[in-house]
Amino acid sequence: MSKKVFLKGTLILACTGLVSRLAGFFYRIFLSHTIGASGMGLYQLVLPVQGLMAALSYAGIQSALSRLIASQIALDQKEDARFSLFLGTLTAIGFSAVTGFLLFQKADFFASVILKTPETADLLRLVSFTIPICAIHSCINSYYYARKKTSIPAAVQLTEQAVRIGSTYVLYLIFLAEKRPVTALIAAGGSMTGEIAASLVSLLAVAFHFGNCRFSGEEIRSRKTFSLLQELFGLALPVSLNRILMTLLGSIEVVLIPQMLLRSGLNAADSLRIYGVFTGMALPLILFPSALTASASVMLMPSVAELDALENRKQIRKVTDLTFLLCMMLGFFCCAGFFLLGPFMGKLLFHSKTAGIYIRYMAFVCPFLYTNTMLASILHGLGQPGRCLAHSVCGILVRIFFVVFMIPKIGIRGYFYGIFLGEILLTLLHVKALKFPYRQSDKNRL
Repeated sequence: MSKKVFLKGTLILACTGLVSRLAGFFYRIFLSHTIGASGMGLYQLVLPVQGLMAALSYAGIQSALSRLIASQIALDQKEDARFSLFLGTLTAIGFSAVTGFLLFQKADFFASVILKTPETADLLRLVSFTIPICAIHSCINSYYYARKKTSIPAAVQLTEQAVRIGSTYVLYLIFLAEKRPVTALIAAGGSMTGEIAASLVSLLAVAFHFGNCRFSGEEIRSRKTFSLLQELFGLALPVSLNRILMTLLGSIEVVLIPQMLLRSGLNAADSLRIYGVFTGMALPLILFPSALTASASVMLMPSVAELDALENRKQIRKVTDLTFLLCMMLGFFCCAGFFLLGPFMGKLLFHSKTAGIYIRYMAFVCPFLYTNTMLASILHGLGQPGRCLAHSVCGILVRIFFVVFMIPKIGIRGYFYGIFLGEILLTLLHVKALKFPYRQSDKNRL
């Protein structure tokens, strides 16, 4: 793939990501003023459950589709790539419909037993509807990422964000008009509406792109449906296991943080408020610059997969070295900015001194956080999701250790230390894996 195509795709996604995150940033400010820090804390609690359902259903298929289709296109198998999209999307919808139904039926169980917060039950029921809907545009986006055509995913992302924000505001006005308490339900409702709009745009794009193409029964048999499914699941299974395990560990972490804050001497309301300030205010600001690295990583994974299919090892090495250097430079620049301006940003944007303190603490994580996104994308492109899984588990176990043993002693600062050390460890493991990525044969890759 030419540098021009890569840079063009990255630029489109980066600009889209920045616009979307900027809108999302002010959206979070709006939420912080309407549903409060506690409401944001409740909404943040349900997101790991949503992530778990996604990991169980379509997340692995989405990632596998991108790599599989990129390899097929590199080998000029365009018809197989089209059929892979069709087959993968149907499979993802089927799995996600089952998991969404399970979440809806067991919402009270998840809320009371897993999250230890019964107030999240209604949020979980709303979230359950978004899972099969999200599977549609996620798989379609993978096809366009693999083809380096980023304009469609960019339009989908902007549509989703615009509809999410607009519908949330409409729900807010409805709640006010009916004199009902404004709760986190408006955020969950807005999210569901945004996902619906994104899927409609994706389906419309595919309809225009493929025109009148149809698959007859004979064509489906001739395309070796079973062998394609085998290949798809062979790639998707380790990615899904990765996502599932990381989501489970992340959910454990999310549930433990408020409980450990209680042990540090805070009451339940203050624990939820602090968690809401961190996850709903400080962390999104720290992640804002990652729109650039996230966009580049989306383009990088199928690009590395193509180079790997063509066995261009020298170019992969060059891409890896340049990626590491640029991400570290971006990270250190953002670290300096957040450290110097963190307290000012917290007061200006969120009217919260606490948010400013948390932003300053998290500034030191930036170089490693941004770099890890890109290095993980390269490892996935090389067909090594197993290594990513092992590395990610090590990083999150460090964080959980600090949650359990340090938060009760020194408060939320213990969690910041855990994130910092966990991200450093993750960077070191990724770098070591990429320094000698070909010591094992391709057949032995996880």
